[in-house]
Amino acid sequence: MPTTQELIAISPEIILALWALSVMFLDLLIAQSRKSILAYWSLLGLLLAGGAEFSLWGREEILFQGAFVQDNLSLFLDLVLLLATGLSLLMAKGYIKDLEMEHGEYYTLTLFATLGGMLMAGAGDLLIVFLGLEVLSLSLYVLSGFRRTEPMAQEASLKYFLLGAFASGFLLYGIALVFGSTGTTLLGGIAVAITEGGLLGDPLLLLGLGLLGVGLSFKVALVPFHMWTPDVYEGAPTPVAGYMSVVAKAAGFAAALRIFLSAFLQLAGDWTLLLSLLALLTMSGGNIIALAQSNMKRLLAYSSIAHAGYILLGVIALNSWGLSSVLFYLAAYGFMNLGAFAVIVALRDGEREYLALNDYAGLGSRHPLLALSMAIFMLSLAGVPPTAGFLAKFYIFGAAVQAGYGWLAILAVLNSVLAAFYYLRVIVIMYMREPAGQVAKMTHSPALALAIFLAVIGTVQLGLFPAAVVELAQASLFPFLGS
Repeated sequence: MPTTQELIAISPEIILALWALSVMFLDLLIAQSRKSILAYWSLLGLLLAGGAEFSLWGREEILFQGAFVQDNLSLFLDLVLLLATGLSLLMAKGYIKDLEMEHGEYYTLTLFATLGGMLMAGAGDLLIVFLGLEVLSLSLYVLSGFRRTEPMAQEASLKYFLLGAFASGFLLYGIALVFGSTGTTLLGGIAVAITEGGLLGDPLLLLGLGLLGVGLSFKVALVPFHMWTPDVYEGAPTPVAGYMSVVAKAAGFAAALRIFLSAFLQLAGDWTLLLSLLALLTMSGGNIIALAQSNMKRLLAYSSIAHAGYILLGVIALNSWGLSSVLFYLAAYGFMNLGAFAVIVALRDGEREYLALNDYAGLGSRHPLLALSMAIFMLSLAGVPPTAGFLAKFYIFGAAVQAGYGWLAILAVLNSVLAAFYYLRVIVIMYMREPAGQVAKMTHSPALALAIFLAVIGTVQLGLFPAAVVELAQASLFPFLGS
């Protein structure tokens, strides 16, 4: 039986799990015309879970014989996940109602997906990583195909499920090999076994670590494990695509940080070179293919791939600056990418979405506030000051230089210059091109407007006043690096 102290330490996860179940129960009692209540109820659950996270800040709890850890690292990542979930629910409220798919399952699956990400962030055992990954993934498989009558949504769900099952298999096989080599799945126990058992060059352990990397690379969409991303993003409901782009990436990097810092830090010489190659392929592949995209969702899909490559630089740097920059980048990316998807949700006429780049022509004169918001998000994604994206890249690239990866930082900067072309192209189309055909319409929704407003505030605020978030990120890594 868990102790009272353990229950208090995992209170955010308990609150979210119970809230997800309560949504299922309330869904049975509420008439279809009043299903919007479930959105507000879900947001309340996120606020309560977030409050529990803040109350635990500064405490380090090793729970369930080391299987779960509630520390500042997990709390910071949990807050990023909860914030991204809240923004995505605001985006989705009017969207799923207009498309006649406002069902309680949507909110339940979203909350459970977030819970899976939180389990990954606090995992002290490889089996907890796998459990969290499956809770997250299974929920996303269903959410990506939530438009059940839409063939593209069905294709997206099936493709994500099949490729995700393969990736889970790689991860589980990697866990088995690591267990066979070290005799434990506890992250702390693995680190001890590597030190005391002389396993630094053990091929079984290295193969297991490689397979773990394959499973996590799929989740964060690193090249060459990215092939599912553009098709799934395009076919999934737009709020789900935005949610997936942030939450799945944050959860994947959360698990990677936890695994590499807690269990395999001594093998850094073996995996940093491989990760450097993956980062270069991911940045370059994502940006080059994004140049040819004319569909906004596919453009942002390849953009998200490129950003995974940038974030990986902080993991490779393996210093306090780099790792805290990973946390800052995830927070900044959540605001700017979800904001961009929120603008796409706003450009809609009932069930019809305006996804072509040419649909954005003249947006600056017809809907100036919406165009301004999109311009801010595009500039931030491109890394233009004074936005959050600029500082996120500045910190990451600087950490890579500090760690001796100047060549990789230079290539990352060149990739950012390349990426600026397709981000700035969106702005040029909005402000300098007149619509050639039918004018894109805008859907008015208070919840959606609030989501865009909060995303703009977050993007600008982190660009102008980043100190508080940077300090929290650095404090989150103190137990691991002592700085």
